[in-house]
Amino acid sequence: MRHAVTQRQSTGDRPHPRHAATASRWPRRLGLMGRRSGMSKHRLGVVGRGRGGRFFAIGVVVAGAALLAALLPGAATATASGPSYVALGDSYTSGPLIPDLTGTPVGCLRSSHDYPSLVAAAIGASSFKDVSCSGANTTDMTGSEWVGLGTNPPQLNALSTATTLVTLGIGGNDIGFSHIVFLCSALSLTDPFGAPCQRHYTSGGIDQLARAVAQTGPKVAAVLADIHRRAPSARVLLVGYPVIVPNTGDGCWPLVPFAHGDVPYLRGVELKVNQMLASEAAAHQATYVNTYTDSIGHDLCRAPGTKWIEGIVPTSLASPVHPNALGEKAMARQVLAALR
Repeated sequence: MRHAVTQRQSTGDRPHPRHAATASRWPRRLGLMGRRSGMSKHRLGVVGRGRGGRFFAIGVVVAGAALLAALLPGAATATASGPSYVALGDSYTSGPLIPDLTGTPVGCLRSSHDYPSLVAAAIGASSFKDVSCSGANTTDMTGSEWVGLGTNPPQLNALSTATTLVTLGIGGNDIGFSHIVFLCSALSLTDPFGAPCQRHYTSGGIDQLARAVAQTGPKVAAVLADIHRRAPSARVLLVGYPVIVPNTGDGCWPLVPFAHGDVPYLRGVELKVNQMLASEAAAHQATYVNTYTDSIGHDLCRAPGTKWIEGIVPTSLASPVHPNALGEKAMARQVLAALR
């Protein structure tokens, strides 16, 4: 099996003429530029909790105002000439449990240090709406999402004809991300050196997760079309998912309880999701943001300070199997690189 992947940004993507003059300056303002670089009701959120129970973790969020200065040295403030920016997406966008909790409803577990907030500060957005929400899938773009401590309105309602920049991170919950994490972790105890999760999802000769990814493509396409309809002047960026399990090898069981043989399978599922997102972006006038390549070597098996994705038991303030503050910061770098 091929263990490495190179994902290409759509070559046809160019900044809207209105934004071309400012786009090239935006990444420099962050001062962080590096390389350019989951079918069920289970959602990307705080792993281990359903929508109605996610609010219990809010109490662990601590004050982190000083972290903003550390993450964003020299970040620009909002200016009248900056873009009007709307951020849409799931928990890989909203950054649950990364300090500080911000916005309403609180059940969305939206962080003031998620990648949209970092990007908005770096580009000096004239207006900024972050409506991303833990647990969101494509249906929550046009429908309300109940999150235990309130309801997040349809995310696309935040768009208008005045919107000039949109980022969207979606798709993982449409294939049942949290359910996959739970099931594969549990099955690993029955056969830690085999591939029990792969056997489960491919029983009967049909790869259920590959099919779910294929079925999600048209849903993402419909969301992109609706974004263009509501915000016809906006540049649209579709943000992919960073490395979760190691990009090579068989993982780190029992530290992260995915069976050795299941790690390549789960890696392949994520690559299929990202490949689907890249294809839909290219077909629907959006820029695909590859967050995978740059995050290789920063997966959930790495040591604290190196990993950008937390494991089943987090070692920093972040949701299990989700980006930590370093991960959101890295995703912001890739969004800014795409805006060059």
